[in-house]
Amino acid sequence: MIVDLPSTTTANISKKLVRLRSDTGSMALTRVLTLVVVVDENEADEAIETANDASRQHPCRIIVVVTANRRGAARLDAQIRIGGDAGASEVVVLRLFGPLAAHGRAVVTPLLLADAPIVAWWPTDPPKDPGADPIGGMAQRRVTDVSRTKGTPKSALGRLARSYAPGDTDLSWSRITLWRALLTAALDQAPFEPVTSVTVTGGSDSPSAELLAGWLAKRLRCPVTLVPSRVGSGIISVRLERDSGPLDLVRPQNGTSATLSQPGTPERSIALPPRSDAECLADELRRLDPDEPYADALRDGLDAVSHSRRTSSESQRKGITPSVAEAREDAERIKRESSAGSSSAMVEAAPMPDKADDPAQVQQAAATKLEKVRVKRATKD
Repeated sequence: MIVDLPSTTTANISKKLVRLRSDTGSMALTRVLTLVVVVDENEADEAIETANDASRQHPCRIIVVVTANRRGAARLDAQIRIGGDAGASEVVVLRLFGPLAAHGRAVVTPLLLADAPIVAWWPTDPPKDPGADPIGGMAQRRVTDVSRTKGTPKSALGRLARSYAPGDTDLSWSRITLWRALLTAALDQAPFEPVTSVTVTGGSDSPSAELLAGWLAKRLRCPVTLVPSRVGSGIISVRLERDSGPLDLVRPQNGTSATLSQPGTPERSIALPPRSDAECLADELRRLDPDEPYADALRDGLDAVSHSRRTSSESQRKGITPSVAEAREDAERIKRESSAGSSSAMVEAAPMPDKADDPAQVQQAAATKLEKVRVKRATKD
């Protein structure tokens, strides 16, 4: 259900929400937080869809502040979405015109859920200092996305580092959650050797690659080099050098699985799909305390990362980084071997009779299968 309220006031919006709550039952009684989305008109629909998907894990009231035409008289147009048009939440879209566009906090405040945490999200260009922003200042968590801002990732992350305040986070950090988990799990297994150096390969436009390299530099306290790959390629590989040999985690561009290899253990194919914005936003809504690993990577780790002048292709040819082509071939081989093993197991199994209700046929099939097992064991002995 979508209800339009043109040229309205916050008082009228609040009254309409109360009436809708009475008509639809306990629509807003299970909301756990208020998500305030600050976005331009061109990005509003996509941001609302992403917030709706994230709200299925965290029911909330979503208030979307859309900066419309700043010229002309002050006016507030509102839209209320509930039911199938709002995921597991209720959505209030506020379009601010004229001088009112500069007073988003005053418009949002009367619509906040009482005694509920507030999360602010800027899907595109964030303010220079999210914590000092009028809307960001009243939020416990402030979520940005530097991958969709202007300028280089390093400069955008540098601005966030200079203005960092507890509660800040970025979706570029959430996108590397699976990478961090896999690398941590791999290092928790033998051999338990210190990492002497790290090489991360990622797109030259990827702030996630920068943050992953910064996190590794801070946690492992060893030299970390970031090798640039093609624009739009995302994170491609991570190599951790140890005395026994390198540990490589490689995901080809646009792939959904990665290959993990290290000396002394068989290569493994691991699911590593790119994460959607809704998944990343849902992760950030899950916690309201300061994200200390993100702060360490942003403020301390990035400065410790060196940037290679070699391209990804040059580094692969020289053996500095793992070969993506070989990783792709290994993944295909592992897949074929797994399929062959499954087919072999199915062939070895004795077929059951069509008429399972015939005791004689069931007994004969069981005897045949037992005899095959005995012969197989005798051959092995």
